[in-house]
Amino acid sequence: MSNCPIEPLVHNAWYIAAWSHEVTEAPLARRLLGEDVVLFRDASGDAAILEDRCCHRAAPLSLGSVVGDGIQCGYHGMVFGRDGACIGNPGEEDDRGLYRVRSFPVVERQHFVWVWMGDPGLADQSAIIDYPFHEAGEEWPFQFGHYHYAANFMFVIDNLMDLTHLGYVHGSTIGGFPQSHVDATLETAATENGARFIRWMMASPPPPSFVAAAGFQGPVDRWSDFEYVAPGSVLQWGGALEVGRDATENRNQDGGVSLRLFHHATPESETSCHYFWSVANHNCPATTAAGKQLYKDIADAFMEDKTMIEAQQAAVLRNRERGLHYRRHDEAVALARRALQRMRVTEPRAAAAE
Repeated sequence: MSNCPIEPLVHNAWYIAAWSHEVTEAPLARRLLGEDVVLFRDASGDAAILEDRCCHRAAPLSLGSVVGDGIQCGYHGMVFGRDGACIGNPGEEDDRGLYRVRSFPVVERQHFVWVWMGDPGLADQSAIIDYPFHEAGEEWPFQFGHYHYAANFMFVIDNLMDLTHLGYVHGSTIGGFPQSHVDATLETAATENGARFIRWMMASPPPPSFVAAAGFQGPVDRWSDFEYVAPGSVLQWGGALEVGRDATENRNQDGGVSLRLFHHATPESETSCHYFWSVANHNCPATTAAGKQLYKDIADAFMEDKTMIEAQQAAVLRNRERGLHYRRHDEAVALARRALQRMRVTEPRAAAAE
């Protein structure tokens, strides 16, 4: 079965615009869903996102500066508040209420700055994913990253929803042995707004990164539990325990490896995206040498993914008329794509186009 590899964008949804630490009193220019925006914090410390275009002469607001409760255009000094309204118009203060730039709904929680790029009247905060592992302190210390991919955001999701690539792309670190991944037992199901799978590699050789982190001496029972939440998030619980510890009945045990990862792909355009990720490590503190090495191995693995995915995108663009084919291992990939397509056809702009 073939499919259209480059997915159009869904606007009526929450996306991660930045990590909280990225948004400061200095303007930050970023392109999200094909629109140029500027991110900043006002005097109260609240994050704001506006279109990166002054309504006066189209100068990028990101070339200005943050002043008090707004951002000042660096061209003629007009100031716009976090709601997009003009709150300062040098020499024409009586007319400041006539001017406005577009603002976007913003919610900051759990170290993420979320943005709604579609119809602001549909922005329901309750739809934002709750991720308690960013607030679990020393029980689940986490580290994080942000990469720019020259690829459609769903190529990032596809990569996460079919793990049979691990033994080939990441064999020297987190991957392990290709045949172990091919032979894994797999349970896949559609969810209300996405897809989920859990795969078990029973009595399998641990990958080099797991050996270094947990000191495994023999085979392990390894799991990969992934849930895609449309349009751009994947929640991961991965880990391994020594054979004989009934891992299939209870994964919440001390020892071994237990990782919680959050992945999110925010489209920049139809052929590029921002990839935000974090990894929380339960049994191997990030301050130890083993913990630091495990984080490095994971970060390096994601860079290996980046190389492959960007090359994939380039090949697709050279032959846009040719689809891609699903294998049996791609059941979760297909379910994820279908969930995104269901979300897209409910958008007025998409429905009108189709």
